[in-house]
Amino acid sequence: MNREAWRSLRDRLFFTTEDVAGLFNLNLSSARVFCSRRVKQGDFIRIKKDFYILEERLPYLDRKDFYNISNHLQVPSYVSFTTALVYHEVTTQTLQGWYENAAQKRTVQYTCAGFHFSYFKLKKELYFGFVKIGSFFMALKEKAFIDVCHLSVYGGYAFDWAAFDPGKLNMGLIKTLLVPFPERTRNRVKKILKGNI
Repeated sequence: MNREAWRSLRDRLFFTTEDVAGLFNLNLSSARVFCSRRVKQGDFIRIKKDFYILEERLPYLDRKDFYNISNHLQVPSYVSFTTALVYHEVTTQTLQGWYENAAQKRTVQYTCAGFHFSYFKLKKELYFGFVKIGSFFMALKEKAFIDVCHLSVYGGYAFDWAAFDPGKLNMGLIKTLLVPFPERTRNRVKKILKGNI
């Protein structure tokens, strides 16, 4: 088998069927068969259709790698909700193997090898308040908090408020970021923050 192609796969955090086709000089149909066989053999882990990680790399991936993967599973998206609040150390709640993202296209979840990538669709006017950190997009801690409040009101999102530390948030920034959100979300934020904004 093509050693250079395998070496290239080992250097990639994730890869697609199209990548495999190009590296191994296969047409797309043959590449899909090849990938399917490699999944069955345990060499590839399929996260979603045509999107893979190399099984041998899995033990060496860290949180930031998974943030990067989650950004690419659905484009555009940014890491938010509890996942971002954990990253920013605003909550002591833990989500082992869960990576939550705000997205524009659809609400969906992908699960593989004990890892869960969740996407919650936000309206276009609410899709903002994130920055690029290295190779991934992460919500500002204030925006992640608002996203949690918004989803808890409209999507039944569960959050452990006992583990939450509002003292780490910038109240002025929250007030600014809240402007385009509906009244129910604004009221939820004010209730959680006990009128501090």
